[in-house]
Order: sequence, then structure tokens, then C-alpha cells
Amino acid sequence: MSNQDLTPRKIVELLDRHIVGQADAKRAVAIAIRNRWRRRQLDDELRREVAPKNILMIGPTGVGKTEIARRLAKLTGAPFIKVEATKYTEVGYYGRDVESMVRELVENAIGIVREQQRAEVEEEAKKATEERLLHKLAPPPATIDVGVDAEDASERYERTREKMRAMLVGGELEDRMVEITLERKPQAMMIPGMNQGGGDMDFDMQGMIEKILPKQVSRREATVAEARQVIFEQECEKLIDEEKVNTSAISLAEETGVIFLDEVDKVVASEGGKGADVSRQGVQRDLLPLVEGTTVQTRYGYVKTDHVLFIAAGAFHKVSPSDLMPELQGRFPIRVELQDLTKSDFVRILTEPRGALTKQYKALMDTEGVSIDFQPDAIEALAEYAFEVNQTTQNIGARRLYTILERLLEELSFEAPEMSGAVVPINSAYVKQRLEEVTRNEDLSRYIL
Repeated sequence: MSNQDLTPRKIVELLDRHIVGQADAKRAVAIAIRNRWRRRQLDDELRREVAPKNILMIGPTGVGKTEIARRLAKLTGAPFIKVEATKYTEVGYYGRDVESMVRELVENAIGIVREQQRAEVEEEAKKATEERLLHKLAPPPATIDVGVDAEDASERYERTREKMRAMLVGGELEDRMVEITLERKPQAMMIPGMNQGGGDMDFDMQGMIEKILPKQVSRREATVAEARQVIFEQECEKLIDEEKVNTSAISLAEETGVIFLDEVDKVVASEGGKGADVSRQGVQRDLLPLVEGTTVQTRYGYVKTDHVLFIAAGAFHKVSPSDLMPELQGRFPIRVELQDLTKSDFVRILTEPRGALTKQYKALMDTEGVSIDFQPDAIEALAEYAFEVNQTTQNIGARRLYTILERLLEELSFEAPEMSGAVVPINSAYVKQRLEEVTRNEDLSRYIL
């Protein structure tokens, strides 16, 4: 589906297939993505002035913040990375600096562009692969005939080659052994402490080593089936223009890149501002130029972040968004509050999405020849237990369903290989029998569920 067809309504509809509820958050990200497309339709002068409207998602864990961003990236095909704000430190402290997230975004874009380029050269690479395999299976004569029969020898060789081609295409030579050549790029030795920023070094050590040292070449025997894949990869590498890939990837990252910054509430300094809090406040200061728009050096070239879309998310239990630096707050003009999940939400999560947990477990048991049937009253009971445990212990949202279902089906999963052909109906009584004792004992449920 092209980006032009991804209207806000269509994006929300596609997100609804995988994520239950949170309509406000879905609408906000859908509009932000559509605005990226609208911006690209403007003339160059006005396009430079239109900045992305970054989004701040506020809500407890397990309600769908990360899932919305992850599914969104798959829909749009845009370069996307998810990072935790807590793994970055202020420049000058040991650890990763915030610019490394832009380098990761470019690496992601490189992968997308390479896949596109690979699809374009695939047919040509297949033809070249076939020719190289034929050359190995039916090598040309080592000597050149100059006598009267020279023309006949050449014709015989061509006929033999065509017969081999027919057999190769027909899959009759898959087990024949041939010799293949493997090339491996030399690797740069990592020196502890050299790359504290994480991501790129200040200079491209790996690229420099590749230029200085020759490739490591080795030969080995392989079947035609194995050799075909190796040679195909080599031919694709030859046909892909690395400079074009790098240039296109940087442009793609600058124009459509999305960075999902999770746990942003954890970089808010607590009262007193001592120890690690100093670095936390520093991370906010370092983030500010990235979100505002700056130029970051990567091994593929310089990347501008002026039009990268940032989606920040956090639970904000102990702090509020107003505790962030005012300048950083202003760079996230769209704020969306995600709601706690209710019992009815849990029922929908267990039944509606394409990859619902009940469908996953049913498919897993089918591999053992065991058919399980989740009845409506069982779904209601599971939702009730998940909601109840979330209220009485730590609220972890939809993730509670993972622990509930694992506990429910633990015995069945263990016995399934010896139950081939069995049909197991799962009703409310089945659920109650396995979960009642654990949920009734609050201390026990705190550790088990």
C-alpha cells in the first residue's frame, strides 16, 4: 500500500486489527504520519519550514504505547527504531551518547534501501548465478582446437552446456558437488573504551580496515543447492550500488524516519539532583538539539534531524510531563494520555486481534495434535482474573495476560505430546480450578502472576 493511500482513517483501521482501544493515541499518530506525506507534496521552499509535530504518549505500562509505534513503522515502511532513554548518558559520562540513536536510524534505513535495491537486481543476479554454476558444472575446454574439428568441438561443448542448463533448471543437479569461493571482509579489532558513545566511532575504523587489508578468501566444496544461494548473494552484492544505497538511506531517514523514545519519564531528575540525576538532566539537554534539529555525523555521511519524527512515551507515575525541561516540553506539542485497561478491554484483547493470545496458544497446541477450545465464559473469567490481579498488585496492563495464560496452560503444555488427537474444552470451571488459589492469595499472586 502506498503512503498516499494511508489516510488517517485507514491507518487507524489497520492499527485496530492489532491493538485494542486507545483511539486518541491512534488518531494522533495517524495524523502525524499523514502530515509527513502532505509535507512532501509542498514546494521546496515551504517544505523546509514545516516541522514534524512530535508526540508525547503518557500512560502506564502494558497499555499499547510501544505496540502502536511498532505497528505504525511496519505499515509505513519508514525507518524506525525504538530506544530507551535510560540507556543514554550525558556527554562526558561513560556510556552511550544520544546521537547514537540517529546512527541506528540510518542503519535501519540502509537495510530498507538495500532490500529495495536487491529486489530490483534479483532477476539479473539469478541469471548471473545460473551462468556461474554452469561454468563450474561444465567448464570450457582447457585447450583450444585449431584443427578441422575445432568447430564441431565448440558445438559439442555448447550442446553439453545447454543439456546441463536444462538439468540445472529442472533441479536434477542439486546434490552435485562444486567448488565455491567465499570472501570475508576483515574486521576491525575493538579496543575497550575506544567507542564509549556506542554506535559509530569518530572515524570509520571498519571502513578504513576494509580499504587497507585484502579480503580473506577461502574455498570449499558445496552442493549445487548450497552454492546457488552463496553465489546469488555474491552477485547481488556486485550489482548493488553502495554509494546510491547510502545516499538514498540518508535521505529516507531525514524525510520519513521515526524515533520512538521510551521511558522518557526516567530521565527526569528527582528533587535534590545528586549523583545519577545530574546525568539524567544532561540527557535531556543532549536530546534537545536532536529534537530541535541538528546535523549528526555517521559513517555514511551527515544526517539532519530537522524532519525526523520523535514519539516519546512514559508512565509518568512519580513525575509529570511538566517536570521535563521547558524547552524539551515545547518540542512535543501533541500529548496523548492512554487509558488503563478495563475488563472489557481484556476480553477484546483475548479475542479480536489477528495475533490474539488465545489464537496463538490454539495454534501451538495444534502442532501437537491437541485441539483446545476457549469458550466465551473462559474468556470472561481470564479477563476478570487479569483485571483483578492488576488492581491488587502492580498494574502491568495487557502483559498480565501472558502470565495468566502461561499459568493456565502449564500442565496442558507439558502433557500435550502424549495427548495427540485430544480435544480440550476450556471453560470457566477449568480456569477457576487452575487460577483461583493463586489469585486468592495476594502474596502468592504477587510472585507467580
